[in-house]
Amino acid sequence: MASASDIQATETTDEFVHVRFRDPDEFDTIRTPDWARNVAESVSEGSEVRMGKRKGSDDWEVQSVLIEKHVGEDEAREQATKIVEKIRD
Repeated sequence: MASASDIQATETTDEFVHVRFRDPDEFDTIRTPDWARNVAESVSEGSEVRMGKRKGSDDWEVQSVLIEKHVGEDEAREQATKIVEKIRD
């Protein structure tokens, strides 16, 4: 399960708090699938999940979660962790 210790970085931009779980350079492809967005929005409205596929693998993993900026960094980290846990379940 995801935990706060799995978070590698948190960065706030104009619209989102980006909660990064894995380095984007680890992946060959990164996408924001609709099904993952639906899971994310069940926890935090307006959030998105970026999923990555490693070279030579068919498995998709959470690269980062984007939470709307107004939530704040601490709450964004908690919500992102909940989203990752729901995806893993």
